[in-house]
Amino acid sequence: MAEKSWSLGRALRGMFVKPTIDETTWEDLETALITADFGPDITEQLLDELHAKVDRYRTTDPRDLQRMLRETLEERFAKFDTTLKLTERPAVVLVVGVNGVGKTTTIGKFTKFLRGFERSVVVGAADTFRAAAVEQLATWAQRGGAAIVRPQHEGQDPASVAFQTVEYAKNQGIEIAIIDTAGRLHTKSGLMDELSKVRRVIEKQAPISEVLLVLDATTGQNGVMQAESFLQHAGVTGLVITKLDGSAKGGFVLAVQERTGIPVKLLGQGEGIDDLTGFTPHVFVSSLVGA
Repeated sequence: MAEKSWSLGRALRGMFVKPTIDETTWEDLETALITADFGPDITEQLLDELHAKVDRYRTTDPRDLQRMLRETLEERFAKFDTTLKLTERPAVVLVVGVNGVGKTTTIGKFTKFLRGFERSVVVGAADTFRAAAVEQLATWAQRGGAAIVRPQHEGQDPASVAFQTVEYAKNQGIEIAIIDTAGRLHTKSGLMDELSKVRRVIEKQAPISEVLLVLDATTGQNGVMQAESFLQHAGVTGLVITKLDGSAKGGFVLAVQERTGIPVKLLGQGEGIDDLTGFTPHVFVSSLVGA
């Protein structure tokens, strides 16, 4: 994380080397927070809180303001439990999200992430509507070092594939089963019904440890609105934020947690197989704001 150059961090570096806090400092900070996609409400709350702290401690040192910003953000992130719950055996993880958010590549990266902790992984290709999706997932699973359970025939019922995946994990003693799901929202009710069926079928064999919703940071608040149906109906337990590189909308991480009430558990920051990390608030805020 530390080597990543976040947009907010770049904006702040020049701000906190000034000799004193002045009106320009506050204007620049507001612009930086909005640009980093914290959203107007959280930006206003942060500025009000920081104004109060600066007044209370009667400081004019921008380095104090930098420290206060870091502490304030860490306090807000600390309200959420970002720990992945993967203690069940097998630990079953459902991965959901709209098309185009990087769901398939995220599963490959998540597999590699887990393999780095010497966990055995199987991936279930339960997005059976598109043959290309199955092949793409198989490629990423292989790169990540996981076994894969494919549909036995075109158009196989997704719940059936999910069932076979969990069954495979139990029979082979595999620790973690990751289930891909269809990413379309062309008929929300139909998709949600399908997800409900997948859940019911899985839970006949094993509890579901995590339901991870993949969100694209570059879509900002629109991404959350697109995902409303998942948030309401899929039993989401954690968020995965992808595409944080490039525009580096770091504030979106806090904004989406506070809007949904669901913790961010993984961050995707690049295109490579190793570009997925667990979410550690202290490390993230330090990279965002500066040490």
